[in-house]
Amino acid sequence: MKKIDILTIFPEIVKPYLKGSIMGRAQDAGAIEFGVHNIRDFADNKHERVDDTPYGGGAGMVMQVEPIFNAVENIKLKIKNGELKIGKEMNTRIILLSAKGKRYTQRDAERLKEYDNLILICGRYEGVDERVAQHIAHEEISIGDFVLTGGELGAMVMVDSIVRLLPGVLGNKNSILYESHNVDGYKEYPQYTKPEEFNGWQVPKVLLSGNHAEIVKWRNNNSLNKN
Repeated sequence: MKKIDILTIFPEIVKPYLKGSIMGRAQDAGAIEFGVHNIRDFADNKHERVDDTPYGGGAGMVMQVEPIFNAVENIKLKIKNGELKIGKEMNTRIILLSAKGKRYTQRDAERLKEYDNLILICGRYEGVDERVAQHIAHEEISIGDFVLTGGELGAMVMVDSIVRLLPGVLGNKNSILYESHNVDGYKEYPQYTKPEEFNGWQVPKVLLSGNHAEIVKWRNNNSLNKN
């Protein structure tokens, strides 16, 4: 079993998604285990404050390095002591969700599914103290060239794309073989189902022909460089 830990100050945003649909079934099947940790639990002050004003001035608040460090070390210690009963610390990848990170792709999902343990750090506010990126995380990842209010949505996008690649998660193992982005630049062919005609819109006749060679040809012609 693999484990993904998510560090956030809003666990109530993350937990419901992990319980539903494919993610819930993956946990029930023993393919994955999730841990959602409130960074505020690792603050060193009675108000559980995890942010402060930026040095040098500027707008907004910056998440502090210390509570994030404490949270990550707590998880790493459990891995090292075998309390999580999964993997080894050497097979752990720590990722900071950041608007200035590298853009996430299907290649990253395939790479990250090989780790036993993933720790995803969700940023908030104006940003995260740069020492998290420099000394705690192994890499920074962004899910696109836009800014969100926090890293939680990005973390859930990553989790979904990784978990669905794990053995036994999808009902049909062929589902991940012929889909968009399996190869850079590839987009999957169009799909149709019943009824054959709706509102005057017809299913392509070749898909109804039973001619498998022609169907394969049609799909190949309609899957490459599709805009």
